[in-house]
Amino acid sequence: MLLGCTQLMYAQENLNFGRQKEIISPQTNPDGTFTFRLKAPNARKVEIQGDFLVSKSNTPPTQEMKLGTDSVWSYTSAVLPSELYSYSFIVDGLKIRDPNNVYLIRDVSSVVNVFLVGNGKADLYMVKDVPHGTVAKRWYQSAGLKTSRRLTVYTPPGYEASKGNYPVLYLLHGVGGDEEAWMQLGRASQILDNLIAAGKAKPMIVVMTNGHTSNTAAPGESSKGLYKPIMMTPDVFNGDMESYFKEIIDFTEKNYRTGKTQNDRAIAGLSMGGFHSLYISANYPKTFGYVGLFSPAILPPASAASPIYKDLDLKLEAQKKNGYNLYWIAIGKTDFLYKNVSEFRRKLDEMSFKYDYKESEGGHTWSNWRDYLSEFTPMLFK
Repeated sequence: MLLGCTQLMYAQENLNFGRQKEIISPQTNPDGTFTFRLKAPNARKVEIQGDFLVSKSNTPPTQEMKLGTDSVWSYTSAVLPSELYSYSFIVDGLKIRDPNNVYLIRDVSSVVNVFLVGNGKADLYMVKDVPHGTVAKRWYQSAGLKTSRRLTVYTPPGYEASKGNYPVLYLLHGVGGDEEAWMQLGRASQILDNLIAAGKAKPMIVVMTNGHTSNTAAPGESSKGLYKPIMMTPDVFNGDMESYFKEIIDFTEKNYRTGKTQNDRAIAGLSMGGFHSLYISANYPKTFGYVGLFSPAILPPASAASPIYKDLDLKLEAQKKNGYNLYWIAIGKTDFLYKNVSEFRRKLDEMSFKYDYKESEGGHTWSNWRDYLSEFTPMLFK
């Protein structure tokens, strides 16, 4: 019996039965810096790579860590402003996770550690002691795509106990994402919970779709199996997402207590999701009263043959004539899509197509997209 217990203890290797010295990483320091640590006794070189480091080129920034006592490598950051940050270690050229930090997020096929710095804008991303909404994974049947597909649906605090109808925000991800991206990387439920609790946003249902029609759900969550995710799936720019989007609206309005007018619906998305939001709202001009384009891609490639992308100017004219409450465009000054967005804005200006514009620092990043969601949702359904 004793041998069996010993074997069991060794098998549960994450438990500190040997009472080894605990390694804290990252450690919050009193001066606002953070110290990262990794025990790697046989390593020749250890680096940290993170979005809190200053980049001098297009390659992800790295910094060398210093070897201290007990074979522990460490790096202490500069003072960091409030934000949700991600990082990895690179040990002799091999990128690994921080084994002392259990907080992880998947982005496409990469998994990174995360940490959150409060006392600022990232307080909105924290789980606070406020009423919480419900997050559900729902499957709907797509007749157009001839398959069942998964959605993530946020219902606001009090939805289950109430009898009233709620407006809906359809929130779309970028080219590397899926129906989990806005919840994990975007902190959508925390942002909505906190804004609603503060009275800054109206209670709303948020439907987060999977914009890759060749996938029915996030990686590992469908019958497709345990495949390696890729960013540019074959369905990008084939028009299926836009063509069959009404199925998602129909499912939502059948299964949830929603308003069913243009003023009860908003659509917004980042990058590819902004592209989808642009074309969906233009092709269905009487459907959405609010449109948000976050760092949006604008034009499909010349090879895109779907009629959904044709005659954009005429469709925008129809959208303008029909009317809407808000058309909101936001992008960072160093975003690689900045020029495309500037050209699209010139088109809208020439058409006298009214829109609101937000220009921020930074580039094509989740830091910006979380900010945009935080600013966009309080403007909805007024």
